[in-house]
Amino acid sequence: MYQPQSYAIALSFMLFSMLCWGSWANTVKLCPGYKFQLFYWDYVGGLLLGSILLGLTMGTFGAQGPSFVSDVLNSDAKHIALAFTGGIIFNIANLLLVAAIDIAGLAVAFPVGIGLALAVGAIGNYIVSPAGNPWMLFVGVALVLAAIVFDAMAYRMREKQRPPPGVELSSVSAPEC
Repeated sequence: MYQPQSYAIALSFMLFSMLCWGSWANTVKLCPGYKFQLFYWDYVGGLLLGSILLGLTMGTFGAQGPSFVSDVLNSDAKHIALAFTGGIIFNIANLLLVAAIDIAGLAVAFPVGIGLALAVGAIGNYIVSPAGNPWMLFVGVALVLAAIVFDAMAYRMREKQRPPPGVELSSVSAPEC
């Protein structure tokens, strides 16, 4: 498989992947008539095909490590099924996050979704393999959960101050600070 041989090449790959990551949201904005949730399925299909293409090209050529095809052929059915199941669960979670972003907006859905994933993951990992300072871990998890609650409270306050649909903004007085 191909592995970058210098820091500059590795950094350029990281920057390229960062640009590709941000392009998904920007491409959604370029397709205003296309449903946000359906766009995600196109994204998943493209990601799957792109991963296979990269595996068959960069994952097969190079001087270090086994090739992509030999890795796949040497994997047992249990591990392939676990990876496939993990991908399904990950994509269902992402689809729910995309739907939440469409309903509540990025400023609310993303911190709640990612914050909950962080809290559940940290607690789950600590239960499976208790390592590190538990006080620091659980104080961090508590802060994340507090941030989620404050984010939800701010969203609720914002929704109460919004004018009802169909009411012109000029007829509604601005809230006093």
